[in-house]
Amino acid sequence: MILELRSRTADTVITCFRKTRDPEVRRYLPQKAAEEEEALADFEKSQQPGASSYGRTIYADGSYIGDIWCYCIRPDEHHAMVSYCVFDKTYWGKGVATKALQLFLIEIKEKFGLKSVGAFTYSANAASIHVLRKNSFADAETFIEDGIESKYFLKEL
Repeated sequence: MILELRSRTADTVITCFRKTRDPEVRRYLPQKAAEEEEALADFEKSQQPGASSYGRTIYADGSYIGDIWCYCIRPDEHHAMVSYCVFDKTYWGKGVATKALQLFLIEIKEKFGLKSVGAFTYSANAASIHVLRKNSFADAETFIEDGIESKYFLKEL
């Protein structure tokens, strides 16, 4: 399988927004944007100089299958948060998110001079926890938010 990270566009933002409406995906992925317009507005902000977020698309064998991004980029602290979503379920369990995160971490370390990254996931999301641990993220905290047990992971770059 050929895995690539590519640029995000308004079209991919809309595609991702629509694909992540799937109930099974939503079960594992909290989403800030409630409407396409909000997702597009967030994307436009990420394209501005000095933006605090940055994202890429995930392609496998030429097909767009997900997104990966960092947010809360704090250049003064050399820290950011990361998140990812493979919305094409035919690629679940095939190591795609693990490899995409590995590639993305190299890119954002260079691009933003990061020394550490954090990530949140629901405690019930065993697949995401596996992806983070395979990329050497350490368990940092378990907490309850909005009645859902979640985990915070941290990785030194």
